Amino acid sequence: MSIDYKSIGRRIKAARISLDMTQERLAEKVNLSPSHLSNIETGTTKVSLSTIVKLANALHVSVDSLLADSVVQSKAVFEQDIQTILSDCDDYEIRVIADIAAATKKTLRKEAKLKSAWKKPGC
Repeated sequence: MSIDYKSIGRRIKAARISLDMTQERLAEKVNLSPSHLSNIETGTTKVSLSTIVKLANALHVSVDSLLADSVVQSKAVFEQDIQTILSDCDDYEIRVIADIAAATKKTLRKEAKLKSAWKKPGC
């Protein structure tokens, strides 16, 4: 699996915005130039592990949460993302989202069975 720098950048930006922090302030906290941080947030430059750790600490998030889209075992991070998404939903929105999630899960599992049957020799 390759590292998804665009997703890492989006997660850094989202965490920064949730703290109501400017790029300039975050860049200052982790000793980066604002333009370099901008490039990290847009995924146009690769980011080192040491910089990811500095950013995670400055943003009060886990490194896992920043790398979630690049790590196979990240269920807990995505569960937290879902909880955050749902936190401000009303009863109707929750019901619609639950229905969509159930239908999506059913389709994913059906497609997985079809895909595995398709790959079997002799079919």
